[in-house]
Amino acid sequence: MKSLVVQDGPLSLKQVESALQGWLAQVGRPLRRVLLIPPDGTRAHSFAGPITALLYRLLQPAEVKVLPALGTHVPMTREEKQRMFGHEIPAAAYIDHHWRTDVTRVGVIPGEFVAEVSGGLVDYPIAVDINRELVEGGYDLILSIGQVVPHEVVGMANYTKNVVVGCGGKEIIDKSHFLGAVYGMEKLMGRDHSPVRKVFDYAEQHFLSKLPLAYILTVTKTERQHTSLMGLFMGRERHVFEQAVALSQKHNLDLLAEPLHKVVVYLDPTEFKSTWLGNKAVYRTRMAIADGGELVILAPGVRMFGEDPEIDRLIRAFGYQKRLDVLRAARENQELAANLSVAAHLIHGSSDGRFKITYAVQHLTEEEVRGVHFHYLPYEQAVQRYNPAELQDGFNVVGEEKVFFISNPALGLWALEKDFN
Repeated sequence: MKSLVVQDGPLSLKQVESALQGWLAQVGRPLRRVLLIPPDGTRAHSFAGPITALLYRLLQPAEVKVLPALGTHVPMTREEKQRMFGHEIPAAAYIDHHWRTDVTRVGVIPGEFVAEVSGGLVDYPIAVDINRELVEGGYDLILSIGQVVPHEVVGMANYTKNVVVGCGGKEIIDKSHFLGAVYGMEKLMGRDHSPVRKVFDYAEQHFLSKLPLAYILTVTKTERQHTSLMGLFMGRERHVFEQAVALSQKHNLDLLAEPLHKVVVYLDPTEFKSTWLGNKAVYRTRMAIADGGELVILAPGVRMFGEDPEIDRLIRAFGYQKRLDVLRAARENQELAANLSVAAHLIHGSSDGRFKITYAVQHLTEEEVRGVHFHYLPYEQAVQRYNPAELQDGFNVVGEEKVFFISNPALGLWALEKDFN
């Protein structure tokens, strides 16, 4: 299938449907079985939900299955699936990805290659395990659907990440996350050619090429709760992803002239139920926050730290420490060494001592929050001062404070202009 790019957004769903129909017409043969791989509810602003629903209808009478790219996230409830993908897709069409059990090995990335792309920071081999449905399901076509947006692990989300991490197994999730953390978030966020992306490219070139796989990538822009689809990118070739990266850098980077001293971030309770997800508030703002500043996270839905009991236990045990302290713990503690994605997450979720992180919650106790090295504020007390219904994205004056408000940290990256010049 030849690639097709439509990036004169904002695009309507009618334009999207027309583009999808034209692109799918290239297949030129009846499709018996098709697998759709969209993101989960943490990418609610991706337009992947309506696109998945459109594809489900357009691909009939083929048997169409939907495998949300959960990675380590909790499986979506039926209500969450309907909210994102609509009511037309039957429950029987969905497959839940279980990252610890549902995978098969397609190859191993050599340690020599990992050492080369990381500049010698790490030199371990990385086994690439992906959901066995992709390999053993007998599909005529596999469509990975997702949003290109700045990301804390790989630099720019999506493309092969949706497959090797979103549908991946423990080792590649662990080791890719740790590679990104050791390399340094600030050096890769908002950029394409990171060491982690090179690892994913290796997997695409050497292990995924035999799959009947193609990518549908979106770039969106959200302003005042309204999300617009700015570009649609369809194809297998890397240049399709690169065009999406360029458009995302145009629309999803919020570059500031001066560091921010007080940042308040709101986490929608329907999207963010754990610090594992909610720490996007930290990842996406840390490049913009001044030394000695404060990040206040309004998190009414956060009720746990990890997305599964084992990860939750490890986060509680080690907490969000400074980078060097986490690296030391990973060297000295066998449990943490065996769960490198947790170690990476702890590094990502810390300010490394530069600024204060305060979580305002309803479902966790002060003892629990302080136990993982965050500061604590009761949610009701926090919203009396920083009411998310009254604050506007960007600068606000609250009393005598100048506050920078972000209504959804998943939508972009906040950084300083000097870091991208």
